Amino acid sequence: MDEMTKYIIFKLQNQSFGVDVQQIISIERIQEITEVPRTSEFIKGVTHIRGETTPVVDLRERLLMEQKDYTDSSRILVVQIKDMQIGLIVDAATEVKDINQELIKPAPSYVGGVKDTFVSGVANLEDGLLIILDLETIINLEETNELQEVID
Repeated sequence: MDEMTKYIIFKLQNQSFGVDVQQIISIERIQEITEVPRTSEFIKGVTHIRGETTPVVDLRERLLMEQKDYTDSSRILVVQIKDMQIGLIVDAATEVKDINQELIKPAPSYVGGVKDTFVSGVANLEDGLLIILDLETIINLEETNELQEVID
């Protein structure tokens, strides 16, 4: 029997990425972000989302992609990583899609300019390659501690 999983599909630099919809709390428009001094470059600061102080990470910068200004289509994916609510800034959130697990293959060492450490797999879909991100590896232990300090 085909096992389907729902993914939120989003764009970074014209490349499609996906994360399991169960890891997403909400998708928000870009809002005011308060900078926090002496944090990693990719940590843009904090904002209040649904009554909770939420650290915000620029996913482009985290994945070492070229930076660009935020637009009207830029979004904050509010996700749960290691018992922490974190906002991930993406270029656009495009759709929710059911993907057959049989279509997802192991990632090559570099795919779409992203290290395989961050990638749980790739799916070759009719509209192009989809890179499935592993959110648990996007933020390492040291960075998790840094994000926790930003909240506290």
